[in-house]
Order: sequence, then structure tokens, then C-alpha cells
Amino acid sequence: MSYSKPVTAALRLKCGVCNEGKVFERRMQFRDQCEVCGQDFSIADTADGPAYFVGFALLILTMPFAVVLSIAELSLGAKLFGYALLVALTGLLIFVLLPIVKALFLNLQIFHRAGQIKFK
Repeated sequence: MSYSKPVTAALRLKCGVCNEGKVFERRMQFRDQCEVCGQDFSIADTADGPAYFVGFALLILTMPFAVVLSIAELSLGAKLFGYALLVALTGLLIFVLLPIVKALFLNLQIFHRAGQIKFK
């Protein structure tokens, strides 16, 4: 079982089945199906998982810088500039990473044939 196909497809925001069709119709809105192979994208539901993982990863990456910046002996202007830079960098990383992780979740759900739980 190789995860390389769904992962590389997600990095390029492509369908994990054919590696050619686009996953998104608009930014962060999935297509109904792949335009090349016809894979139905409505069978997978990523919900808020990608946002949770991206947010948590960025929290781990940016929080040490925020703590060091808060205890550093800098002028108020320098601290405010540092915080503004940190917020801008975090926003940029969210903007870049969220579609990739959302496509990854979709491709992995299709790869593993994950579906809704059906209770009897």
C-alpha cells in the first residue's frame, strides 16, 4: 500500500485517482467529480479536520516565536512589528497549506474507500 500517489496528487491539488483532474472548482470548494476520470468527490467529507491540523501545526511552529518575542527586551515598536510580521506569516501559511491539506484528506479518504458509518 503506497501513499505516494494520493500525497503527490494533493500537493499539486489534483485528483488522487488519475493524478490529472483538479480537485477544487474554486478556492476551498470541491468539484462534484473529477473532470478527467469521473471520480465522485461527494463520497468523501473532510469536514473541519484539515483546518484543525493546519491550525494546530502552525500553533506549534509560531508559538515559540511569540513567546520569545514577548520576553525579549525590545522597544514597543519593535515588538508590535514582530507580532504583525508573525500574524501575517501565519495567515500566509494558512492560505497556502489549507487547500493542500484539504486535498490530502479527500485523496486519502478516496484511497482508503472511507465512507459514512451505517448503524443497524
